[in-house]
Amino acid sequence: MPVSNAYYAPGEDRAKKVNDLFARIARRYDRLNDLQSFGLHRLWKRRVVRLAQIKPGERALDLCCGTGDISFALAHGGAETTGLDFSRQMLEVAAQRQQTTSKLKIQKLKFLQGDAQQLPFPESSFDIVTVGYGLRNLTSWEHGLDEMRRVARPGARLIVLDFGKPANALWRKIYFSHLKMSVPLMGWLFCGDASAYAYILESLKHYPAQLAVAEKMRQMNLVNVRVINLLGGAMAINYGEKPVPGTERDGQDQRESPRHK
Repeated sequence: MPVSNAYYAPGEDRAKKVNDLFARIARRYDRLNDLQSFGLHRLWKRRVVRLAQIKPGERALDLCCGTGDISFALAHGGAETTGLDFSRQMLEVAAQRQQTTSKLKIQKLKFLQGDAQQLPFPESSFDIVTVGYGLRNLTSWEHGLDEMRRVARPGARLIVLDFGKPANALWRKIYFSHLKMSVPLMGWLFCGDASAYAYILESLKHYPAQLAVAEKMRQMNLVNVRVINLLGGAMAINYGEKPVPGTERDGQDQRESPRHK
């Protein structure tokens, strides 16, 4: 598939291009998220935190944390939280936001620059591992999931929020047209760079989305694997749990239950 976006590159150049992108848009990132999703991204991130089922004393890792929306929410919910991101500029915005929070939240939250594909943590370190709008940006999304599982403790919840590919052909066409025209226009108006937001569609073309992520989770022998489609699959949450030894069920799927809502 030909590549036609200034910020998308396959292979070894991927990380540099993505880093250039987020350095360019970091200061306007939150505003553009609100505009392009009509504020709905905040509801979806809160859904991620509800699915995390935070318990007192648990540790959470939020990968590709960006300006920290999910990280702050996890910390506010009581988890000792680490937000990790590759982009220094995005982390600077997160740190500025952290200065406005209470002392209690600051104690429960720290930000760290690092690579989601080479996590600087030992195995079985976290009870919750999340990634919001980041898996699609990795050189290898599969390796990113492998690293999430590696640092997760038995019983940990692994949660992925990202753009999806709707199953309905008509809705997919409408949605992709929005990503192709409306979103880059917003990027040009508010960021001065249409390519920065045209990148979303380009990256999505090369990302197999929610069904492939769910299949990878099953191959990793996660349990309770589920796909939660949002906006008819235009967005999606993938959920899985690292099995406790002796209770593996071969990646068995379960329907959404009240405790997960």
